[in-house]
Amino acid sequence: MNGVLLQGFEWYVINDGKHYVRLYDSLETLKKLGISAIWLPPVCKGTGSNDVGYGVYDLYDLGEFDQKGSIRTKYGTKEELVKLIDKAHDLGMSIYADVVLNHKAGADETEVFKAIEVAYDNRDHEIGQERDIEGWTKFTFKNRNNKYSDFKWNFHHFSGVDYDQLQQKKGIFKISGFNKGWSFQVSNEHGNYDYLMNSNIDHNNADVRKELFSWVKWIMNELKLDGFRLDAIKHIDAVFMDDLVNYIHDELDPNFYLVGEYWVDNKEALQKYMEHTSGKIDLFDVSLHYNLHSASKQYEQFDLRTIFDGAIVQSNPIMAVTFVDNHDSQKGQSLESWIDEWFKEIAYALILFRKDGYPCIFYGDLFQIGDGSLYAGMQERLHTLLKLRKQYAYGDQDDYFTSSNCIGFVRHGDQQHPNKLVVLISNAGKGSLRMFVGNDLQGKQFYDALGHCKEFVEIDEEGFGNFKVEERSVSAWIIKDE
Repeated sequence: MNGVLLQGFEWYVINDGKHYVRLYDSLETLKKLGISAIWLPPVCKGTGSNDVGYGVYDLYDLGEFDQKGSIRTKYGTKEELVKLIDKAHDLGMSIYADVVLNHKAGADETEVFKAIEVAYDNRDHEIGQERDIEGWTKFTFKNRNNKYSDFKWNFHHFSGVDYDQLQQKKGIFKISGFNKGWSFQVSNEHGNYDYLMNSNIDHNNADVRKELFSWVKWIMNELKLDGFRLDAIKHIDAVFMDDLVNYIHDELDPNFYLVGEYWVDNKEALQKYMEHTSGKIDLFDVSLHYNLHSASKQYEQFDLRTIFDGAIVQSNPIMAVTFVDNHDSQKGQSLESWIDEWFKEIAYALILFRKDGYPCIFYGDLFQIGDGSLYAGMQERLHTLLKLRKQYAYGDQDDYFTSSNCIGFVRHGDQQHPNKLVVLISNAGKGSLRMFVGNDLQGKQFYDALGHCKEFVEIDEEGFGNFKVEERSVSAWIIKDE
């Protein structure tokens, strides 16, 4: 299929409520470029109209109720969302919703309950004694008036909060009570990384489990979704996630796609998570992202032969969603690790032209960030790369990872797409590699479809060509008369 996923948003999307409309208007172009699926931003009502969606308030408000200062979310109304999804489906494209099940924010009322403060850098280290605190944990959703669900959240449904109204103190407060405490099947960063932010959902609570399972069924049916992007899963109990994905696949839709954000540069931790969740959740290849980031910062000091070392796409290729940047890695964000622009085209060539991994394109690169004044994107170059993937990136792959500063590979095509694609990458000076394309191509000429190398390469009697790449660049060679 050669599918490509588009992350359909970035952190600084203009807060005009027209984002769904803009995506709707771009669907035909995206389809022609080979985009097969779109990962939408969180579609549920957040703490306000400028909330990117990760400060989720009401899971059942998709831009339908007058809550938190508006009917729309940052991106538009439910009606516009449904229209966007329906058109995408008409074009044969899939839609994945960003699902935030780790926490809730923007509670309607406070409650007083017992809790104990813990250290930020070690959530297993308790500070002082258990005491009464006043936390924002009561969610009543009055303006929704019980439509879709009459479930009301209170402190029993959470395991921690980050603010005590009684003492007007910020911190991390672990809620006390029977069968309370942090989950164990989470990342062990900070001792135990169950707690991330806001009111932390207790996934061991039976009522919470029932409500979240019910909501998953509701939103899948309500929006006719094809998949979920699961947010912050290293903070969510892996047993709960395994139960949830098995429920989805066994009782709702066996083909429903799931990809998770487990943000850690550690292949072993990621593989362990895959095992804990029955191998049913693909993962974003965070390790590859950091390799690309390091390469962009180190220039010729980075050994290109190691670019895939420690990456999921190398060890578990069918479960790897490869990406260059995203909303968290972009400038100004909590996980900022923005890849330098000289390396961007190279990085995208590495995820788009190779046979392994499900590549994800970042909205900020394909369009722009904010109003475009901070970063205008790389639209023209990405259009070219995407068109080349759609036409040429098929079949067997031969790697020529022989030099620390110049690597190459050949895609040999398949029955439906018999054309060859030859890719060279340099992070230093000009380079060249003698690579095999086929005895049947003797005398054929290749040219660099990316336009960086101007001369032609002729294939010799043994089926090899001496392919070239410019300084700190990438070239993608295809047959001239095609």
